[in-house]
Amino acid sequence: MSDDHKHLPPEARRALAEAEARRKSVTAPDLPPELGGRKQGLEPVRYGDWEKKGIAVDF
Repeated sequence: MSDDHKHLPPEARRALAEAEARRKSVTAPDLPPELGGRKQGLEPVRYGDWEKKGIAVDF
């Protein structure tokens, strides 16, 4: 536990410790590889840009 949490009540420190333990116990899902997905570049859904024939277009 960091020194920043020393001023917190015991309940809050316990909750933070439990949350940290849950974060450490989570594993990445075992997903199959994507077929026909993007080979390079940023994800268009996340950044809102789509590329068609070398030109970026926005919806």
